[in-house]
This record gives sequence, C-alpha cells and structure tokens, in this order.
Amino acid sequence: MSFSHSSSTPEPQVMGILNLTPDSFSDGGCFVRPEAALAQAQRMVEEGATYIDIGGESTRPGAAAVSVEEELQRVIPVLQAVRESLPSVKISVDTSKPEVMRAAITAGASMINDVKALREPGALQAVADSSVDICLMHMQGEPRTMQQHPVYQDVVAEVKTFLAERIQACEQAGIHKQRLYLDPGFGFGKTLSHNLLLMKHLKALHILDCPLLIGVSRKSMIGAVLDKPVDQRLYGGLALAVLAVQQGAAIIRTHDVAPTYDVLKMMQAVEQVAV
Repeated sequence: MSFSHSSSTPEPQVMGILNLTPDSFSDGGCFVRPEAALAQAQRMVEEGATYIDIGGESTRPGAAAVSVEEELQRVIPVLQAVRESLPSVKISVDTSKPEVMRAAITAGASMINDVKALREPGALQAVADSSVDICLMHMQGEPRTMQQHPVYQDVVAEVKTFLAERIQACEQAGIHKQRLYLDPGFGFGKTLSHNLLLMKHLKALHILDCPLLIGVSRKSMIGAVLDKPVDQRLYGGLALAVLAVQQGAAIIRTHDVAPTYDVLKMMQAVEQVAV
C-alpha cells in the first residue's frame, strides 16, 4: 500500500520499527528470532510501511552496549531475509557503527539511520562511497546517560545548529545533501518541555532544506503527558504524527504501522480534496 500521488507535494511515508534487541524500551525481545522478525516486516509492509527500520542495539537510556560482532549477527541475516522476501521495500538500518553500516549497505540497505549523526570515527567514510540515504539525528550526550541532566538555552536553535553542522560535515565528506534526512531526536537528551517545544516549532528546521524523519512512537513524552505506560501510548503517538506531518514531516517512524498509515491517509484525503 502507498498513498496516492495526486498532490504536488510528497506524501508522508511510514517507517515501521523492527527491533532485533532483547532490551528495547517497547518491544524488546519480541523479534530476536529471524523468522519472527521477517514475519513482522511482512506484516508492517502489508499495513502500509514504505520503510522497515532494522535495529540491533537499543538506544534507550541505560541500555547495555553491543559489540560490532553481535550487532552484525543480529542485523545482517534479517536484512538479507527481508531484502529477499520483500524486494521493493526500503530497508533502513539503525546503527552508529561504521562496520555495521558497510555490511548493511552491501546487504542491500536503502538508508542508514544514525542516532549519532555520523560522528563515530569512520562513519562518514563508511557511507560516503555509497548511494544510500542517511538520517542524521540530534542527541545531547550519550544514550546511556542522555536523560540525566539535559540542558539547553534554546532547544530549537541548538538542534538546528547541530544539524546544520552535520550537513556541512557530510557535504565536506562528499555526501550530497539530497541523500540526507534530519531527525530532531525526540527523547534523546531532552526533557518533556524540550520535546514539546521541538514539536511545536518543527517548521523551523525546514530552513535546512532536508526532509524530516520523525520518531515519537510510544516515547516517554507521551507517557509524561498522558500518564500512560508504554503499551497505552498509541493515541498520543498518532496525535504527534499528525502534528509532525502538518508541519511538513516526510517520514513517520513508528511501532504501530496500521493505525499510523490510516490517520495519515485520512489527513491526506482532506488536504488534497479539490476546493
């Protein structure tokens, strides 16, 4: 399934999250077996996902680090199986390790989704010689400790400055700007107030002239506002997805593909109707 293309502006795409980790905050341990992971990928494509985002290391606060070898063992067999079974789907790999990036690109990845925005030594070089898309995410601090004391003078301005600097670093490494997506990093080194301000002023990032990839699915900002546990945050996440797309987001990254696809398709139907 995909949205119709009757409008001159690109329709938002849905990216389904496929965590191959035992300790992710929402679905850790659910898809560690390759056959379970492949079945979930097939289900998400049937539900409307254009992208499948495969991750082999949890980035939740306090999560344990994973070695290169273990991440490769988790990610590459599933990537290969998804690529063989679903040849038309776009596969994103959520990693910060250059070795995993190279192996993923060789195995057929369409995008590298890096929470560290290619800041690890060798990461820029790992993707520069390829043609894959890249998502650069903002994060203050490191995943293990990022939520302890996040501080900003102006969160929107600082996120924008950081992403502008990473765009420049990519271009200096020979990575064309047309390959880049930007993620403001909701929940990555940010308080509830920071997250809400970023969502309210998402349009400010359009000055960077790269499409936005937004991931807020089941995150703690929803729990903080609604006082709901992880498994009861769907409706809050859908509200944020609509708010993000209304401000020009190109891709919504979500655990809940079918309802996200439906709300965005309904929204597009209203916006595209002839006057």
